[in-house]
Amino acid sequence: MLDSKLLALVLLGLLVGSALYLVNTSYEARRLFTLLDRAQTEQRQLQSEFVRLEAERQAQATPMRVDKVAREKLHMRTATLAVTQDVVDPAAAASGVRP
Repeated sequence: MLDSKLLALVLLGLLVGSALYLVNTSYEARRLFTLLDRAQTEQRQLQSEFVRLEAERQAQATPMRVDKVAREKLHMRTATLAVTQDVVDPAAAASGVRP
């Protein structure tokens, strides 16, 4: 009689322990799934932002835009013969070497 009660208590303890383990495992699985879902959402947002920034970068780097910025902000102008100056190296001129 005592052995059957002890066996019943041990089995009850194992059943309760198993149930608690199942609850804990289910909770952990849900928590990890939520973290995964958040990470995937963030990944999609970052990918979208990357595509937008890449398109913006390409729009900023067009030759016409670079030329416009060079002219307006850097005050650059096209090199012509009227604004080009030849620089002569005195050492090379003395030795008769031409570039």
